Amino acid sequence: METARAVPADPEPEQHGSDSREPREGRELKLLYKLSRLLEQSLDLAEVIAPVLEALAEHMSLHHGTLTLLNRQTGDIATFAAHGASDEETRRARYRLGEGVTGKVVESGEPAVLPRLSESDVFLHRTRRRDDVELSFLCVPIKTGNEIFGALSVDRVYDPHYDLADDLRLLSIVGSLIAQAVKLRRTAEEERERLAEENERLRAQLRDRFRPANIVGASHEMQEVYEQIATVSKSNTSVLVLGETGTGKELVAQAIHYNSDRADGPFVKVHCAALPESVIESELFGHVRGAFTGASAARRGYFSQASGGTLVLDEVGELPQRLQPKLLRALQSGEIQPVGGVVSQVDVRVVACTHRDLRAEVKAGRFREDLLYRLAVVELTMPPLRERRDDIPLLAEVFARDAARRFGVEGVTLDAELLAALTARDYPGNVRELENVITRLVALSSGGALGVAQLAPPEPSFTPRTGSFREQVEELERSLLTRSLAAAAGNQSEAARQLGLSRATFLDKLKRYGLA
Repeated sequence: METARAVPADPEPEQHGSDSREPREGRELKLLYKLSRLLEQSLDLAEVIAPVLEALAEHMSLHHGTLTLLNRQTGDIATFAAHGASDEETRRARYRLGEGVTGKVVESGEPAVLPRLSESDVFLHRTRRRDDVELSFLCVPIKTGNEIFGALSVDRVYDPHYDLADDLRLLSIVGSLIAQAVKLRRTAEEERERLAEENERLRAQLRDRFRPANIVGASHEMQEVYEQIATVSKSNTSVLVLGETGTGKELVAQAIHYNSDRADGPFVKVHCAALPESVIESELFGHVRGAFTGASAARRGYFSQASGGTLVLDEVGELPQRLQPKLLRALQSGEIQPVGGVVSQVDVRVVACTHRDLRAEVKAGRFREDLLYRLAVVELTMPPLRERRDDIPLLAEVFARDAARRFGVEGVTLDAELLAALTARDYPGNVRELENVITRLVALSSGGALGVAQLAPPEPSFTPRTGSFREQVEELERSLLTRSLAAAAGNQSEAARQLGLSRATFLDKLKRYGLA
């Protein structure tokens, strides 16, 4: 491969497009700073490489500049971007490893210089350009360490008195800058591909896990729920899932989604009670950059994220009244308006869940009647666990098996006396509370048969004592906090969710009553 011929350089080269009165080192530093800033602007190399090549061409007075990238799967080296070349010339510039100057540079990782193209027998002239002037050609690898991504090549008007070694040194530095950008881009693409594959694998698991047949329960009450899920999954209508906290409303929403035509679309869940009122509009509908203080970047809301799929509005009864008209508009026409933005269309199926009596909320003036009717096109009620006690032994066995697998506990069984005691209990936290009880039992065991002796006594129900109204209210609050923590196995976030409180409010109350 040909190398540069060292010829004494002119003290002040006139060929460069930059101000020749400034020392070369200063001009190069300014160029490298500019290129690094350009490459930092986006992970999408296609957006930044054209201005990079343009700045390089201006600085070096180049005829042409080309970035070629190696396809690691096929071994092809194709032009990614070119300065001073037509689309047709760019399409023709393709190489294999070891083919031509570019192919040899990519294969070897070593730069190449052809001081005079007309005297070279290795340059392939793939672009078939007809240049009227004699050119010099330089090509450097795009690489980091031993990993080669492609090549950067340039040509400039031949000058027998000009030292190409300085240009080669500068190009090698620029090649290293571009290599970092290419590596980031390739890493990001590979991560997106990995996430896409992982999402598809998880979707396949979810379709199996959340089909109605896998919702545990064989009671008459649950058979009716299964029939309703099968019917409503075939349509795109809004569904309102009612039921006490912990009955499995989210599980029903998942079953509806993964048995519908939207199963390949996104499944997005938002807990309305957990979002501060100050941000809930932005969270649901998104915002544009600069819409309010702190909005430094645009944000897609949950409606946009769920487009083509299903959006679950958990505890929809907690939605502030000022946002209810915007939700109604989204349900009626599929139109949303980000904060500070313009109206756009989304294709979303809404499944709303709540433990509240929304008709009572309508009568109290806290919930719009027209919104209720839009949400409750189909209404489905999950029965509380105390109304389907026949399912408790089956649920307990399933939860014990799952917990034993998670904790690595072998040979776990539940004896008949324990199952009878579990069935006799009331569960204010419903299925979630039963799961927490079983999980705690298994986690504290060393395997084998679990009996009633290992079952902690149930939390007593609250009985008001004598005292002022405020004292009785405080005693009730303390009891509710204690019971919710017990039902959630000490998980504060879950306990707050069961009570319909934000985590911050729940923690404040724990501190107030000395329970934190």
